[in-house]
Amino acid sequence: MSIDSLKDALPAYAKDVKLNLGSLVTTSSLTEQQLWGTLLACAVATRSQRVIAEIASEAADTLSAEAFTAAKGAASIMAMNNVYYRSMHLIGDETYATMPAKLRMTIIGNPGVEKVDFELWSLAVSAIGGCGRCLESHEQVLRQAGMPREQVQEAVRIAAVVNAVAATLEAEAALAAV
Repeated sequence: MSIDSLKDALPAYAKDVKLNLGSLVTTSSLTEQQLWGTLLACAVATRSQRVIAEIASEAADTLSAEAFTAAKGAASIMAMNNVYYRSMHLIGDETYATMPAKLRMTIIGNPGVEKVDFELWSLAVSAIGGCGRCLESHEQVLRQAGMPREQVQEAVRIAAVVNAVAATLEAEAALAAV
């Protein structure tokens, strides 16, 4: 199970997605931990069993147990935060921004890996989750930590491609059952 398996499973109409997936892994400017943590967190965020299994299998060869768990943790906490903060924003009443969330988020303060890596994974998951407030918040932390915009952009690109892979493969599986 691997990235290559995912590429091989993509249909001809998704050639661009296939090529993009391949280039993400071979031309990344991120560290190995940042790259594979981002891939794993995004895979979990897609909820696609196949994408999760394939990426997790390969990520396990690169990530420490702590980083593997932290990447899953980023996907988990952002699944909650993306819904909450996106909703508070979309309601349109700024009073909600002054109210305490009353949600536990201790993993963000102590993720078990470098904070910048966890923030990067959280940003990528937030791109999939579509939460503008979370994207802004995590991007700001990353930029303050000295991460170049190109690497922030790369994490969002990973999110976009992994999401496209999942959407395509899930659609193909559904269509095959028809």
